[in-house]
Amino acid sequence: MGVVFRTIVEDMAGGDNKKTEKKSEKKPKANASGDISASVAENVLLVVVVNGEMIEYYDISGCYIIRPWAMSIWEIMQLNRLENQVDNGGGGTWEYLCLVKKLKVRRPEKVLKYGLSLLNDSRKRSKWTLYEQVSVAAMDCQCLDVAKVTNRSRLRSASICSLTIALKTDDSDEDCIKVLQKKFPESKRVARLEAILLEAKGSWSEAEKAYASLLEDNPLDQNSIAVTPNMLIFIEQVIHRRKVAMAKAQGDISGAIELLNKYLEIFMADHDAWRELADIYVSLQMYKHAAFCYEEVILAQPTVPLYLLAYADVLYTLGGLENIQTAKKYYASTIDLTGGKNTRALFGICLCMSAIAQLSKGRNKDDKESPELQSLTVTALEKDYKNRASDKLPLLNAALKSLKIS
Repeated sequence: MGVVFRTIVEDMAGGDNKKTEKKSEKKPKANASGDISASVAENVLLVVVVNGEMIEYYDISGCYIIRPWAMSIWEIMQLNRLENQVDNGGGGTWEYLCLVKKLKVRRPEKVLKYGLSLLNDSRKRSKWTLYEQVSVAAMDCQCLDVAKVTNRSRLRSASICSLTIALKTDDSDEDCIKVLQKKFPESKRVARLEAILLEAKGSWSEAEKAYASLLEDNPLDQNSIAVTPNMLIFIEQVIHRRKVAMAKAQGDISGAIELLNKYLEIFMADHDAWRELADIYVSLQMYKHAAFCYEEVILAQPTVPLYLLAYADVLYTLGGLENIQTAKKYYASTIDLTGGKNTRALFGICLCMSAIAQLSKGRNKDDKESPELQSLTVTALEKDYKNRASDKLPLLNAALKSLKIS
């Protein structure tokens, strides 16, 4: 968390940088056309983001504490606004592509379309990273055939898939990867692109050899594109991940598990890899292994409701009084983090209470659930269904009655 100026909130509102102060609530004023004014809409947005716990007031006037998920929402809003601007011919193509790369979002069609037009532009830019970005986007779009574009007018009129990875350079017609190979002949980063292209073409054995060679030869890559030691580590991570993806694509699930375990011995803090391994174990009904993986994920991301919910599901599936009691706690944590609006977690609480009641028969009273928790859960579910699907309320009551907790 950090202190962020009021302009961020104003930018989210889409208005000008105007001063917004905490005032007593007033009725919104409409202009001559009957619309609420921009300043009032801005105040309304400020109330929404504060009540939604996206930001907090700070001691310094004009500043707020913005929470991480609010910053992510704001960045996506900025990206969407810039995308609309570019689509409508309002400029900002270079800034849009840079933001896509920074946020690591997936927009392959847009990147391919606008990236190729920029690469054919005579203006000087840091085009080598753009070559790389366009190459990856082309492979993501499955545009693998190298099309030779001989002039700019054809480039503007051609379709995305006919362009593929190709563009016209100053000397000859070459595709993006070949241009990078010529500029950086011994770059590990470019070699990774070549291996990904082999993988995209379905040349599994050749791609496997290319990845193995990249992992064996790990020199300090001085001729690559803006490479730093951290970039070399990142490239090695990507190579390991690509090998896992190749194994899954070929249906070799046991091989994917083995590769992921080897990868996690090196990069133990990669929570995405732990989650991927957990999903594989769940698909194979290896729930104890999946539970261990989700524990590692939660250690790295303890405030993400999705991970807590998945872990609770695995524990409930494992069964046993201790596991179900723990699952109930994680369902409760999910409800707490989502403001009581996660229906799946509410149902999880009901299922756990029903199972605990069955398993704790004849045991101490301490193992039994309090009726107050049951009442609160049922009330929350009924309220949720009334607001979102009132016609399904009889089905909810029948389900709760079958669990003997209504």
